Amino acid sequence: MPSSIPTPRDSEAKLQHILRTASQVFAEQGFAGASIRAISRATGVSLAGLYYYFESKQHLLYLIQSTTFTFVLETLRSRLQGLHEPAERLRLLVLNHIEYFLSHPNEMKVLSHEEDALGEPYAEKVQAIKRRYYALAREIFDSIAAEGLAPGIHPRVAVLSLFGMMNWTYKWHKPGVDPDASELTAAIVGLFLHGVLPTDSEPKPIFAGGITAGDPR
Repeated sequence: MPSSIPTPRDSEAKLQHILRTASQVFAEQGFAGASIRAISRATGVSLAGLYYYFESKQHLLYLIQSTTFTFVLETLRSRLQGLHEPAERLRLLVLNHIEYFLSHPNEMKVLSHEEDALGEPYAEKVQAIKRRYYALAREIFDSIAAEGLAPGIHPRVAVLSLFGMMNWTYKWHKPGVDPDASELTAAIVGLFLHGVLPTDSEPKPIFAGGITAGDPR
């Protein structure tokens, strides 16, 4: 145990340092391959000091995931306050997500690759936060659909496809080469609402013989 109890401000700052650094270690070594000793070396915090903040490696992974999802969700809710225009709410959903994860690629990698490594009761607690995030995104999509901007699209497929586009940007995005968060948001929203065809174009068969994508023949 530390020789003295840190003040709340110091304690929170150190916890955020631990979570950010542990995310990097997990991203580089994998959750299974990383040790608490490796995290201690990377953070510069003693083993005893680390266990002041978490009780196990599972608990640490939970803190990374729950802290990340909670921050993204609460930040989005704050940005949406007083805003009712459906397309602008969609833009802020995407921008909020993209801004955070472009600046936190290690956390994004941990969330994407270590989801199944989290056991109970932690997994259900994280799932509860994710369900609230999905519900908010679904609410935004439903308002888009009510405006006639997404006719005939299955809501669950639409929302999860949008998350798929956002979540995997960390795999290919190169700062200084690819668009920044604002431009990337505009591209994702445009693809989500309009696809890649010009608005006056008619869909054409993808395969020879008139068989379109998804045709079971």
